[in-house]
Amino acid sequence: MSVNTTAIVILVIVVVVIAIALGAVVLLWRRRSLRLREQFGPEYKHAVRQYGDERKAEAELAAREKRVHKLEIRALAPEEHSRFADAWRKAQTRFVDEPSKAVGEANGLIKEVMQTRGYPVGDFEQRTADISVDHPNVVTNYRAAHYIASRNNKGEATTEDLRQAMVHYRSLFEELLDTTEPAKKEATHER
Repeated sequence: MSVNTTAIVILVIVVVVIAIALGAVVLLWRRRSLRLREQFGPEYKHAVRQYGDERKAEAELAAREKRVHKLEIRALAPEEHSRFADAWRKAQTRFVDEPSKAVGEANGLIKEVMQTRGYPVGDFEQRTADISVDHPNVVTNYRAAHYIASRNNKGEATTEDLRQAMVHYRSLFEELLDTTEPAKKEATHER
């Protein structure tokens, strides 16, 4: 073989290897995107709107996953479950006479359940980011309830707004009280 032929063969091999490597990278990126879309559901779209593009949003969602997987999230013990369920019923009952106070109790109860399960509860945005990993379908409700609660603190929420906040809080509360681990819940839904 001549030097030119050898160089051409080597060049073709290098080009093929680069093409295969690029194809593999693109395939892995698409799989990751699909997995994040499926896992985070509506929260994926929220992240894309918040961060301006899919790559930044996916990096943030992956960072959330990594952060939450380092936390020691646990199911509630039966007595904790009962105590929180009773407290929720009391908050709902209080809504009839004192809707504003009931919404405040519901908000506090959500934080308490999250903390008991192992979620950090400092900053609201961090709470929503953390909760979105295991409960992506209700994090939108949590944001809506929090917004209404903020308006309520300023005296700007109507009774109907407060009712909506309780409904939103309840959706997250029920998910947080569910003793099925997130990975087990997904397997159950696939059947």
